[in-house]
Amino acid sequence: MKTRTIGRLAGILVILIAVTLLAFSGDRSAKASGDLDEILEYYITVDVNEDASLNLNYHIKWKVLDSTSEGPLSWVLIGIPNKHYVSYEAKSSAIKKIKYEYSNGTYLRIDLDQFYRAGDTVDIDFTLRQEYMYEMNQLTEGETVFSFTPGWFNDIKVDKLILRWNSDKAESWNPSCEVDDEGYLVWETSLSKGDRYTVQVTYLNDAFAFDAEKVISKGGGFEGEKESDTVFIVIGVIIFTLFVIIPIGFIIVAFIIAFRRGSGFSTSGGTKVTRTRVEYYPACPGCGGPRPEGKDNCEYCGRSFIKSEEKIEEKDIPEEEKELRSKNTDGLYRYTSSPNTYVRVHVVHTPVVRSTSSRSSSSHSSCAHSSCACACACACACAGGGRAGCTTKDFYHTNLKLKHLKKHCK
Repeated sequence: MKTRTIGRLAGILVILIAVTLLAFSGDRSAKASGDLDEILEYYITVDVNEDASLNLNYHIKWKVLDSTSEGPLSWVLIGIPNKHYVSYEAKSSAIKKIKYEYSNGTYLRIDLDQFYRAGDTVDIDFTLRQEYMYEMNQLTEGETVFSFTPGWFNDIKVDKLILRWNSDKAESWNPSCEVDDEGYLVWETSLSKGDRYTVQVTYLNDAFAFDAEKVISKGGGFEGEKESDTVFIVIGVIIFTLFVIIPIGFIIVAFIIAFRRGSGFSTSGGTKVTRTRVEYYPACPGCGGPRPEGKDNCEYCGRSFIKSEEKIEEKDIPEEEKELRSKNTDGLYRYTSSPNTYVRVHVVHTPVVRSTSSRSSSSHSSCAHSSCACACACACACAGGGRAGCTTKDFYHTNLKLKHLKKHCK
């Protein structure tokens, strides 16, 4: 009898220990899979300067959800379009320090004024002046296009993204949007983790200081002035420009404007489809990690899985890939005849929306995206943001140890 009682007590004790361990394990698993942060507001206001650079005003309301798994929030990375910034400046008291940083992408690193813990929110406000953001005559002769993708967040959802762009002198924009009382184009959306959102705004080439001879061949911005060694050459060029080029240019521009705007003339725009053949490594060339479906970069070490990229035409796609030839919508499509090979299709619609006195109340149509299936690296924010600790604290919960990386890198 005594032995039976002891056995029952031992059984009950084992069950209690098992339940406790399961509960503890479940709690840790739930915490590990939970979100660390949430972005409540992500607002960007854009003004185009006379030299065609952009003034970008950022407002980000960042909420900390978990300060236990990876520690409190102390600094963040915000992706910016490219390295050709002119200046940046902190605008909120929560920013202790702000500086440019390159780390598999272009960022502003923002150090905060304190440690922010679960339940805390912090307002991050700063301005950025950015160059190398436009392409000339790429879609339509005589027009310049700005393409802009705000920096995205691979592990954080954005509840509200509002992008405002000053519509002064703008000829068309994509996708369609509202125009507010101040004359700004307004796009509003929300973003899931890793989502990207791209807008395009088109101007006539004479709207700002766009200069075809100074535009880098791969798109956007100014390459820089070249000094002449001969004063007479400079004088001759100036005289020729003043008395020949400018008068002829005025006549041509006046004719184009009169033709486009006279008698209600308008056009519905066009569509341009670009195709890129992309070959991936089956495993990361850095650490050897396998490539997850749809990923361009290794989640362990950040190395690119892309082995090669090549712009192609529809006629370059083999006959046996009939399905690929018919693809005319944005996306990444697999080659059935070649392992690890895909075709990236990017479609740009170019509606023409002319300025009128009642434009603030009118609606506009079309649709599209980018970033980074970057049509050009200068024209979009090819960088994703994140919080402190993403490398030192295993931010992505890979459970990959440093010794494993060292082993693969030898």
